[in-house]
Amino acid sequence: MDWIIKSFDELSTAELYEILRSRGEIFVKEQHICCTDADGIDYKSYHIFSMQNGRVCAYLRAYQYDEKTVKIGRVLTLVHKNGLGSELMKTAISEIPKLMNCEKIYVAAQKQAIGFYEKCGFEVTSGEYLEESVLHRDMILKI
Repeated sequence: MDWIIKSFDELSTAELYEILRSRGEIFVKEQHICCTDADGIDYKSYHIFSMQNGRVCAYLRAYQYDEKTVKIGRVLTLVHKNGLGSELMKTAISEIPKLMNCEKIYVAAQKQAIGFYEKCGFEVTSGEYLEESVLHRDMILKI
């Protein structure tokens, strides 16, 4: 699998369109999350993704959250339970420290994804809370 890592300004129009298309397919259509996806954070993010047949099939964004922390979000794969998510996270965990100053990576994990993130080395650091009507818990991976 080939992974693409680009800042917002490096994305082509087609790549940006396909990223937004895949995010809409997963978060709006599949998970029924009603929120404004274009939240302004994409501008300051690195976008890590892979494409198959012209579609973004796996994706996440990462940005400097505070002085020593990078936050990842909008994590998705179009096909589930095939190992692609693990490959995406392995790539992100390897590449993020090369791109940004960080001692830890933070994710606001949906409740059903906590086990996945734990397998990637993240630890739960908060109780449950609602975000966009979905239960989440904060998780941290120390670099």
